Order: sequence, then C-alpha cells, then structure tokens
Amino acid sequence: MISVISLGAAAFAPGSALHSSRVVSHVSNVQMADANPVVVGIAADSGCGKSTFMRRLTSIFGGESKLLDIGRETNTLVSDMTTVICLDDYHKWDRTGRKSNPEWPDGITALHEACQDWDKMAADVTDLKAGKAVSKPIYNHITGELDPYEDVSPTPIVIFEGLHPMHDDRVREALDLTVYLDITDEVKFAWKAQRDIAERGATMEEVQAAIDGRKPDFAAYVEPQKAKADIIVQVLFSDLSEDKTGKFLKVKLIQKKAFKTVSPAYFFDEGSQIEWTPNSDKLSATEPGVKFSYYDDEWFGAPVSVLEMDGKVDSLEELIYVESHLCNSGTKFYGELTEQITKNADAPGSDNGTGLFQTICAFKIREAYEAIVA
Repeated sequence: MISVISLGAAAFAPGSALHSSRVVSHVSNVQMADANPVVVGIAADSGCGKSTFMRRLTSIFGGESKLLDIGRETNTLVSDMTTVICLDDYHKWDRTGRKSNPEWPDGITALHEACQDWDKMAADVTDLKAGKAVSKPIYNHITGELDPYEDVSPTPIVIFEGLHPMHDDRVREALDLTVYLDITDEVKFAWKAQRDIAERGATMEEVQAAIDGRKPDFAAYVEPQKAKADIIVQVLFSDLSEDKTGKFLKVKLIQKKAFKTVSPAYFFDEGSQIEWTPNSDKLSATEPGVKFSYYDDEWFGAPVSVLEMDGKVDSLEELIYVESHLCNSGTKFYGELTEQITKNADAPGSDNGTGLFQTICAFKIREAYEAIVA
C-alpha cells in the first residue's frame, strides 16, 4: 500500500522517473581521474558500524581492499581507488597515557578534543588532498601503543573515518563530502549489551556504566558533527515493533539539499511525501513487516530530503522491487543496488535500512567523486 500525501502529476507523465528506464551500463567501477584526490570524512562513535560501512563503500569501487602492506600492524585500508585512514591514529596518547598523563592526571577519553593531534591531522588531510604522500602516525588497537609512522600515498579517493573528521575547521574545510552515522542511545546500548555480554561476560550495569562514562565527551565533541554532515544515516528502534533488542530497526537516510555535488535519492516523485507498505507478494518481510517513507524535513535548520526504512526483509534479492521505485540512487545500472547488498549479504544490517542506506550513501560518494573530477 502506498499512502501518497503529496504527489505531482508530472510523476506519471511519459519520461518521468516512474516511467523512464534507469538502465545505463553494467559497469560498477569508476575510472581513475588525473586529478587531485577527492577526500571524504565519515564520523561515528566506536562500535557504530564504520567498519561495515567501509566494507560496503570499498566494494562499490571495485578491486581488492586490504591493509596497507608495511610488514606490521596498521589501520590503513587501500585499494586501487580508495585509501581509508583511521583517525584513531591521531591520538596524542597511547592507552596507558589516556589513563593518566601530566596534562590529564585523572585520565582523558579518546573522544575528548584534547586527545587528538589536530595539527598533524590537518596537515595530512591537506597534503593528501593536494596529491602528496604523507608520513603518518599509527595507533595500535591491539597493544594500545603509538607505533612508528607509516608512509601513505594518495589514491583517487581518500576517506578519513573515525570520531572527529568534522570537528577541526581546517580538516572539515578540506573534505569534499561528509557523512555521519547517527546511532541513537537506545540502539547503541542494545548493540553494546549484546556484544559485551556475549563476548566479555559483562553485566547490564557494566555496559550502562561504560556508555555513561563516554557520554559527556561524546555529546561535546563527536555528536555536534551530525549538524555539519552532508549525509546522515540515523538508526532508531522500529516503530512497528515493541522489541528493544535491536532486532528490528528504523533507519533514515537524511540528505542535505544544499549540497550541490550530489542530489538526494527519493521514492517515486521528488518533493512528494510518501508512506509505502510494499506488496508482500513482491517483498517478503518478517513480522511486523516493513514500511518505507520519503519526505522533506529540516535538520538543524537545513532543508533535507529523508528516506526511511522500518523493519527488515526476508530475501535480499527481492530488494530489486524496492530499487525499482527508487530514483536518483546513484546506481549506474538497474539492479546495481540489489547486487551490492546481496554481495555483502553477511554484513550486519544487510536485511534492514542500514544496508540499504549505507549502500546508497556509498553510491553518492561515487557520484560526488565523478562530479568533482569531471
């Protein structure tokens, strides 16, 4: 069932998005350009799906994505098209130093702005954007130590992912496109509880204490970036279910209209307000079902276009039905969206809006790259 609150007649005209073919070319990889790199910033709290998003993103650009071969521990992922740099590498102190150091004898969290080497981060972003190689630090997540520097050369697309890609003005101004993964507190708690209780034997009280201990610095230094981002993927509990374990989610793709490099994806007709419950014969979904929405809104005072998916699907292949009603998704051929989601079927969230909208977001990054280097 589709509830159309506002839909222009032009949507049904010959040549409109609903009638026109979107088959362009069965080529998913972009071509390397003889231009300076396009630089993308992706922000999120720890444990909020950045690694999964990186997997979906690098998959779209083709080629094998692997850790930079330096013969020792590194966080840097590279492929022919992309370099992904982890901003944890710019921590000022190692794990022991964050517990206590002369500047912060009572300790400091990795989320605090004072814990980052902003000058080095800004210099490296600026140099890589200019097409220059850099020698950058490494934070060893296994030992908690700051390891010797590594040399990184730019690729056509350089991605800085971590806690603070938009916090420092110098870094933010160098970014061509910014994304924020916005996981609500309730979902964050559910995810962390499942992981920590299962893997570490933690109690619910310990999980809550760990979250509460990070919350002030997260609210002060990480969360404000979502107002600055060009694209936001927001994850909430489902409105269709009373389950509060994170089994069912409502996910929003919030796209700023003022961002001129790429234009928002939408359902059916741009500028309409849509509520859509798909035909269950064409899109099977576990109870309580699945629902999609599309509408215009404001995000911290900025006009945005919003897509929503509430619930999850039983068959990823059937997402072709959803894809057929999506317009301006950034795909290069009909079926590419479904193909990419099924390609990463074992990635968390592939059956809900997380997988759908992270994949569309990745297409938008590709779209931005092609527009900038054209």
